[in-house]
Amino acid sequence: MIRARLGIVAAFLAAGALLAAVVAVDPFPHEDHSKLFVRCQTCHVGATEPGKPLWPQAVDCAQCHDGTIEKEVPWEPRTGPLPSNLRFTHDAHRRAFVQEQKRDTTVTCSECHSAPGAKWMTVQREAMDNCFACHEVRTAHFDAPPGKCATCHVPFAEMPSGVTAERVATWKAPTSHESPDFQTEHGDLAAPIVVNGTSYEVSPACATCHAREYCVTCHVNAPEVPEIQALRPDPRSLAMKEPKIKAPASHEAPAFLTTHGRKLSKKDLTLKCGTCHTATSCEACHQVPPQQVRVLAVAGPGRGTGATVDRKRPASHGKDFTDGHATLASGAPQTCAGCHVQEQCLQCHRPNAGSQGRFHPADYIARHPVASYSRETSCSDCHNPTQFCQTCHAQNGIVSDGRFIGGQAAYHDGNPTFAVGHGPAARQGLESCVSCHAEKDCMVCHASFGGRRFNPHGPNFPAEKLRKANPQMCTACHANGIPSN
Repeated sequence: MIRARLGIVAAFLAAGALLAAVVAVDPFPHEDHSKLFVRCQTCHVGATEPGKPLWPQAVDCAQCHDGTIEKEVPWEPRTGPLPSNLRFTHDAHRRAFVQEQKRDTTVTCSECHSAPGAKWMTVQREAMDNCFACHEVRTAHFDAPPGKCATCHVPFAEMPSGVTAERVATWKAPTSHESPDFQTEHGDLAAPIVVNGTSYEVSPACATCHAREYCVTCHVNAPEVPEIQALRPDPRSLAMKEPKIKAPASHEAPAFLTTHGRKLSKKDLTLKCGTCHTATSCEACHQVPPQQVRVLAVAGPGRGTGATVDRKRPASHGKDFTDGHATLASGAPQTCAGCHVQEQCLQCHRPNAGSQGRFHPADYIARHPVASYSRETSCSDCHNPTQFCQTCHAQNGIVSDGRFIGGQAAYHDGNPTFAVGHGPAARQGLESCVSCHAEKDCMVCHASFGGRRFNPHGPNFPAEKLRKANPQMCTACHANGIPSN
């Protein structure tokens, strides 16, 4: 059993299994065998002779553990690569050591696998200090510079299949991940780097422990980030603790809800907001999403689901906000429209359209022409004049018949000569006119060609200025013969 343990422990030492999951206590009593073996190669010949087995064979152990001299032990040498993410071969290290030290290494295994000055076969399972000393790493393991990771470790996706997801789940995070600013600044750590003449598209500090899937759990913009795409996919990376998106400090500002959309360029939306937010997360608050939201990606394959947004009342919406919101809504309706739609206003202002409750008084139908003409309220805020108004007027026979003299005098304030002074009324409330009239009704008199050619323009009309600004408007009456002055 002792010899069997020797083979197992040596296996870990040979591959330099320095992962956090490996314990520091040596379960095999190497020192008890120190008088039996004067060379490590007695059992581990492959450490110095490439192509030879690294592990002792069962027949070798049975020379002592035959059931008579020593108790029999079950032992089968390991096959296949070790479950490790280390970039290590004994032969490469042996040749480098011989070249540097100018001496043979047949009995110098302890210089890597034992502490300096230790007794023969006092084996350390974690000989990391020896590795760091040779590779000139002057920090603790998890504080090593990003470029040094590739010296000892292979990229995550290149690990042998023996490194299971369960083992990956036990790995510890570097101390850099504990920084309060890590979420916002970790992209700088992942930036491409050149180490000893070798270029890396993504820093080995990230590629050693992460694969593409892990980054995609947060990054909505993963397909557009070259560093993420440089990582090979490997589902084992999802075994690590799932990262959680935390709101940046800027999002905690009292005025953030009311100011976060101001002065945002397309670049800001893509590189900043688009990292964590999808168009869907904006729609949690914005009932009618602004144009900028179209720049943001939609969650899908290869992208993160994005930050979850909870709709909250802005700081300006205190407990008594309802009593005074009309002033703010009238002064800056576009601000309200960021989160609210008209239907929400009508829930209070017009809860029952059939009974005309609360918003319009009971007799409003009889006096609504005057209210509309005088702009007592803005009818088009709730009604579509070309549909709502015309439907009612048509049902009651109040429609245009194309005649201004005597035509529908009852509707035009009971004035048979309304046509004589209808110009000021049209300029003051044109939406009242379009409830019944179409442009063709005006063209009967005001067209420059084929009509009665009545000038619809009042005194001091800036014809030339308007013609230069929008000549298309002039063609309604003048067709292609727009006067030049």
